[in-house]
Amino acid sequence: MPSEDQKRVLDPEQDAAALKALTHPLRIRLLGMLRQDGPATASELAVRTGESSASTSYHLRVLAKYAFVAEAEHRDGRERRWRAVHALTSWSNRAMEATPGSRAYVTLSRRVQIQHLEESLVRHEADIADGRLGREWVEPSGISDRMPRLTPESLTELWESFGGRLRELAARDAGDPRAVQVVLLTAGLPLAPRETGAAPDGAAADAAADAGAAAEAAPDGVAGDAAPDGVAGDAGADAGAAS
Repeated sequence: MPSEDQKRVLDPEQDAAALKALTHPLRIRLLGMLRQDGPATASELAVRTGESSASTSYHLRVLAKYAFVAEAEHRDGRERRWRAVHALTSWSNRAMEATPGSRAYVTLSRRVQIQHLEESLVRHEADIADGRLGREWVEPSGISDRMPRLTPESLTELWESFGGRLRELAARDAGDPRAVQVVLLTAGLPLAPRETGAAPDGAAADAAADAGAAAEAAPDGVAGDAAPDGVAGDAGADAGAAS
């Protein structure tokens, strides 16, 4: 688990220019790739994203200007390699409500996290099918979809409990050669009650209809969500590989 010095905590007032620079889908994606897979060149990232190397090089320089990435040790002298400066981007949800720019970043970051979940699911299924992951990973893997009724205080406590337990387990497994990178996206999204007789939109109706089946797709306690180490209640949110 990342330590405090491995987090980039964003402040909407002090980091307004950095937030504006980061509010770009490709820049968020490039930063996430460097965090998840390690240092890479602009050309390598261009192949993985389907962009031109000129485009990825430009956006990496913008990220470097605001200290999200930095030059990594070169394997040769032909092309510079880039690394992520921090393992997580973190913020307070309450503080990020302050400006339109910070709100736009949070909205975009959440959408990118959902995209990251889809990409991770495709990669996970291929790794299992092709034997890159052992069969011991089949049972504990999954996505859980639940809809409990909670107060703001209970949701905050849930985030804190989840984050604390995750830190304990990550520390325990740090030296275990069987440990692999696990994508955990956590979400806690309160919904206002619908007005009586109001028809749900199509996506919401489908999601509600499928919720029970989705919950059965993972063992108890396996949650897939999009929050953080400190994405707890008033702690805000973290974004790792997805941002």
